[in-house]
Amino acid sequence: MAVKQKFYVVWQGRKTGVFTSWAECEKQVKGFEDAQYKAFDTRASAETALKGKFEDYKGKTPPVRQWLFAPHPPRLPSVCVDAACSGSPGPLEYRGVNTETGEEIFRAGPFPDGLNNVGEFLAIARALEWLARRNLEWAVYTDSETAMAWIRARKCKTTLKKTPANTMLFRLIARAEESLKTFKSVRVFKWDTQAWGENPADFGRK
Repeated sequence: MAVKQKFYVVWQGRKTGVFTSWAECEKQVKGFEDAQYKAFDTRASAETALKGKFEDYKGKTPPVRQWLFAPHPPRLPSVCVDAACSGSPGPLEYRGVNTETGEEIFRAGPFPDGLNNVGEFLAIARALEWLARRNLEWAVYTDSETAMAWIRARKCKTTLKKTPANTMLFRLIARAEESLKTFKSVRVFKWDTQAWGENPADFGRK
């Protein structure tokens, strides 16, 4: 199996910048007092990080604002949504966060016998309802093109089988479909992971 390419950011070292191998990065930081460096999975996220501060990136959790210095950042204000499902089907949960601050604004689950795209669909619908109740015209971002298509159709076209355990999920789906019929238009967009880094609503379980 091929080794996944890593990109190394050096904020403080003999030379600063983005390096494509640990050997090159090590030359800049080994023996350098108070060196600041970190590995990233994509060049885009590394280049974005280089424009920021090491303190924002040195923890294990990816920073909410990796997108801050992207040439074409996401719309603000906005809500990011994501779902997490352990299995197919399996326990499902979903949530929405304020893109700019990372503050969680809603969370639901876990629900038994769910699918990830169902969670994405419900999360988008929940975000739209949350915004409508507050008369806010914010954008909504998701990782799921499938869920976006279902939202546009106002219909959750899932193949998920009904079971006694997921009755609540299907109730939520029906409620969401009815709610979506009240919207003349929806501002739902695809989160650009390559350019902006991980979706701020991501559960961090990949």
